[in-house]
Amino acid sequence: MSNALRDADIRYVLHPYTNLAAHEEKGPMIAVRGDGVKVFDINGKDYIEGMAGLWCTSLGFSEPRLREAALRQMDALPFFHQFGHKSHAPGIELAERLIGMAPAGLTKAFFANSGSEANDTVVKIVRYMNNILGRPQKKKIIARERAYHGVTVAAASLTGLPVNHRAFDLPIEGVVRTGCPHHYRYAQPGETEEAFATRLAAELEAQILAEGPETVAAFIAEPVQGAGGVIIPPATYFDKIQAVLKKYDVLMVADEVICGFGRTGNAWGSQTYNIRPDILTCAKALSSAYLPISAVLVSDDVYQAVKKGSAEIGSFGHGYTYSAHPVAAAVALETLKIYEERDIFGHTRAVSPTFLKHLTRYAAHPLVGNARGIGLVGALELVADKTTKESFPPAAAMAAKLVELAQDEGLILRSLAGDIVSFCPPLIITDAELDDMFARFDRAMERMTALTGIG
Repeated sequence: MSNALRDADIRYVLHPYTNLAAHEEKGPMIAVRGDGVKVFDINGKDYIEGMAGLWCTSLGFSEPRLREAALRQMDALPFFHQFGHKSHAPGIELAERLIGMAPAGLTKAFFANSGSEANDTVVKIVRYMNNILGRPQKKKIIARERAYHGVTVAAASLTGLPVNHRAFDLPIEGVVRTGCPHHYRYAQPGETEEAFATRLAAELEAQILAEGPETVAAFIAEPVQGAGGVIIPPATYFDKIQAVLKKYDVLMVADEVICGFGRTGNAWGSQTYNIRPDILTCAKALSSAYLPISAVLVSDDVYQAVKKGSAEIGSFGHGYTYSAHPVAAAVALETLKIYEERDIFGHTRAVSPTFLKHLTRYAAHPLVGNARGIGLVGALELVADKTTKESFPPAAAMAAKLVELAQDEGLILRSLAGDIVSFCPPLIITDAELDDMFARFDRAMERMTALTGIG
């Protein structure tokens, strides 16, 4: 059976984020079952899912209440929509609950199916509102180097990673790129975090002035940059950035697709870093990834502009067939109830010291240039030389090799560009399970050290 499935996968499946030529030789790891923080492959081998799937399966892989919520809604109303003055209870209740827990000032929720769709929607809303407000030149969106905001044409343009642009004819016009707040990589010698943040804010202001403030509409940022390398913002960064945005009437868009719902130890990364968003996007842990759903939360100022446009045009001409799909909305609503009833965010704060203790002990390893993390998300950045921070040649694929060794030891992690190994376990993970996770990683690191002779 396993060989037949492997062969069928290679023959028929076009895999996302995969070297397709290599896949024809290597084939897939086929998961068949989940239990808590573990998944099991077709041969019965267990793996600790150290990435919570794709930064998303916050409640683990066997939460019965989410299954039951989906079944109840399937029996009651398996599909309906929110087009043309229609609605349904799960979508209404989810919107109310989201706005109730959102950062101050956000008043309306629009639903989509993925983080990419949510951020694509932001681009359209920003254009729409400025046209309606009589500011047709105010359309540019500033995004950061190494940002990740999705893979639709617009969202991938906001993304600041070469692999998402090369051969796709991206980015589109209207995206302005600003600096990445990665102190380890981009700070000048002797530059403190606060001084680095001051310089980035000054560079942002210079860019806005160079573009013309009348043309710059929004700035989008993840509280912690995820797929770009788990980049933790330097001290005072968002305070200084937001002061610049306010000065030039530029919207603050918080991409909470990874950080939202407890990943940094608070409900929102915006709370962790004192971000005051005009627009917020979320997905992934909104439903613990059990069903696809995302949301765009907007301020009243944004909503009023969109409302005005819909009255003038006759409709807000945007939406998806599956916006607020009732089954997905019911599962998301149950997920939010579990977070509150079990104090999942408090649990994250409680186990974070164990996670960070394990993670940061690798800072002394000869292969590791930087170990960083917050809450239950972190990364190790591998280097050829700790003193100079010299990277390994990209062709060496050091992080990918380490991740492969970890998988062999029963731990699923992810390698990111720049030889970065990322960690993002389910929020329900216990101290004992974190000890097990890093014991598996220890074995992988020992094998890596033996292979490289560094250590």
